[in-house]
Amino acid sequence: AASLLMGKAQELGKEAETRAEAMLIREGLRPLARNYRCRGGEVDLVMRDGEHLVFVEVRFRSHASYGGAASSVGVNKQRRVILAAQYYLLSSGWPGPCRFDVVAFERGGDGRWIRDAFGA
Repeated sequence: AASLLMGKAQELGKEAETRAEAMLIREGLRPLARNYRCRGGEVDLVMRDGEHLVFVEVRFRSHASYGGAASSVGVNKQRRVILAAQYYLLSSGWPGPCRFDVVAFERGGDGRWIRDAFGA
């Protein structure tokens, strides 16, 4: 039963990433990578917003309890995203500024885009 629930959670997470990417494209961002991983880190979306490289963490929560989707990006998750971003920056040679955004979804709601949600 646990693997069935995990499969459903992963499916909802992928759907949220697809919705987030589409929303950000509508806002003028350009997608560069999806689910970028390195040892010890991961970032859901890497996008370009003008002169900024944007690392996007996408969160989905079925219930708004415990502060909801946006507040679920804790310090440990931020560290994992920052680590992946550092690897991406090293491998890409990106010379410009970057930022960390969060797109948060609650069940049945539109995504909430939080620019500059946390810093490195």
